[in-house]
Amino acid sequence: MKDHLVAALAYDGLCTFEFGCAVEVFGLARPELPVDWYDFAVCGVEEGPLRSTAGVMVTPPHGLDTLDRAGTIIVPGWRGMDAPVPQPLVEALRRAHARGARVASICSGVFVLAAAGLLDGRRATTHWRYTDRLQAMHPGVRVESDVLYVDEGDVITSAGSAAGLDMMLHLVRRDHGAAVCNMVARRLVVPAHRDGAQAQVIERPVPASRDARLSQVIGHLRARITEPQRVEDLARMAAMSERTFFRKFREATGLTPTDWIVAERVALAKDLLERGRDGGRLTVDQIAEACGFGAPETLRHHFRRLIGQSPAAYRRGHRDGGPTVA
Repeated sequence: MKDHLVAALAYDGLCTFEFGCAVEVFGLARPELPVDWYDFAVCGVEEGPLRSTAGVMVTPPHGLDTLDRAGTIIVPGWRGMDAPVPQPLVEALRRAHARGARVASICSGVFVLAAAGLLDGRRATTHWRYTDRLQAMHPGVRVESDVLYVDEGDVITSAGSAAGLDMMLHLVRRDHGAAVCNMVARRLVVPAHRDGAQAQVIERPVPASRDARLSQVIGHLRARITEPQRVEDLARMAAMSERTFFRKFREATGLTPTDWIVAERVALAKDLLERGRDGGRLTVDQIAEACGFGAPETLRHHFRRLIGQSPAAYRRGHRDGGPTVA
């Protein structure tokens, strides 16, 4: 990986978050890592200064000619699904890909790769809001509508903004291995690995209640997430009727109490699959028991339903860096 150059595109109307993620993953010096880190270049599609979506001005130090020596090219979004892609950019991407560079897009950046013809006959993804439009505009692309990212080897596409982080950490894992990827993820304070096949839209338990009684119940549940729970007991603890408790809980979390508990147990299972307990690796049967599922079949059912893959596949992906295709 020595002297491996990652080039991120900048353009007028730049998607600030996607661009910032590329800078954060590839553009920062990381002397604490036991590997030769990437070189990083910002390449302007047009001459600068360029405006971002937030009004911030960016003056890229490099032009499209730098793509001729890049090992990886990141397209951090695009200024619109219908916005034309300049021919010089199309030619630069085709030329770089033809000589062996890998190209990757975040969110709407997929429309740039599609316009360059780099996705014809390949699988690709983008934000769930754009998948139908991508398929209509580029029928030769095999659009995957409900995954976080798709790795086709030399062409990698990711879904909405934050999925770009998953995709780029996946590339770090490919290049440097799981241990280095975990160190980078820890510095970013994000999960080290969400498999590309994971669904884009997942119901998540995100409490948002100002009711102190409900917050107390949620804290109680988190502390005893592996224990059996009865809605009538939880409602009594919150000093509410069961009907009121059910309604307020769903308003706060987006889930029923039962679904919230299952999601929390699956999150705990993910942690045990990734890290084990006290340095030891647990079997799926042991994890099912430790998370309150009891039977391993119950764990597998809920894990596949929420995460989109089996516990064993998730463990392999986290340990080995995951498959090269989502």
